[in-house]
Amino acid sequence: MKSSFHPFRLGLLFVLALGCVAPAMAQTRRVDPQDLYRYWILLNTSIKLDAPNSGFNLDKPGCAAVTYTVGSDGVPMNVALVKLVPKSDLGPMAVSAVSHFRYGPSLTNRVGEPVATYYVVPFNAPTDKAQRQHLLDACKLPGYGP
Repeated sequence: MKSSFHPFRLGLLFVLALGCVAPAMAQTRRVDPQDLYRYWILLNTSIKLDAPNSGFNLDKPGCAAVTYTVGSDGVPMNVALVKLVPKSDLGPMAVSAVSHFRYGPSLTNRVGEPVATYYVVPFNAPTDKAQRQHLLDACKLPGYGP
């Protein structure tokens, strides 16, 4: 007896396969850094980094915007430098800092939902609050939050 795939069986197989990969294809929620505490709590109290001894614009005030996703285990993944103001050799240091963050789920995120966000790393920032905020505003990224 000859067996063949009928269109119905093929369609059913396609729907089942799509159901298995759909969660992986779903986009991760983008969260403004100010609202991250609603999903994840930063557990680190400090991070030790090695600054480069020489390079371009190392002594200038600046900032770096680093995007990442807090995974379901609280570890940053897909860490990427997306903005550096002014251009300098401090970008890799900002990426390294964010890569070392560790998070615990908030009380409203007990299932550990992964979320995408970003962090602004200041370099040589002024102590004056208004000047510091002006510097950090240069690295804000659109598309996160409401």
